[in-house]
Amino acid sequence: MRRPYRRLMSSTWWLGKPNYLLFMLRELTSVFVAAFLIFYLVQLSHLAKGTESYTAFLGQRSSFGWVLFHILALIAALYHSVTWFNLTPKVMVMYRGEEKVPPALIAGPHYAAWVVISVVILWIVLRS
Repeated sequence: MRRPYRRLMSSTWWLGKPNYLLFMLRELTSVFVAAFLIFYLVQLSHLAKGTESYTAFLGQRSSFGWVLFHILALIAALYHSVTWFNLTPKVMVMYRGEEKVPPALIAGPHYAAWVVISVVILWIVLRS
């Protein structure tokens, strides 16, 4: 009896095409987002412990490395969000009668909601 054919695939298969590379980078962004969320939960726990604990925590996190991490996490979150909103029309195929709704009319409201929510959060933060 013959063994089934198993096609060999290198561990760098995703470097072969730009679309695969962008897909893998998008997936990598979730690691930065998850690391930031863990950092944020630790920060909230120090805040709950009191002023001294929170001040000590902030003092430890003012180094260049942590600032760089937060910038990378922001870039990763923005890239992840933009690619997610761009995928929305492909996933949510909508019809109006017999006509397919244009992708811009599906993704546009998502971007608009993102901008509105960001402006509201910015207003709340800058107001205090």
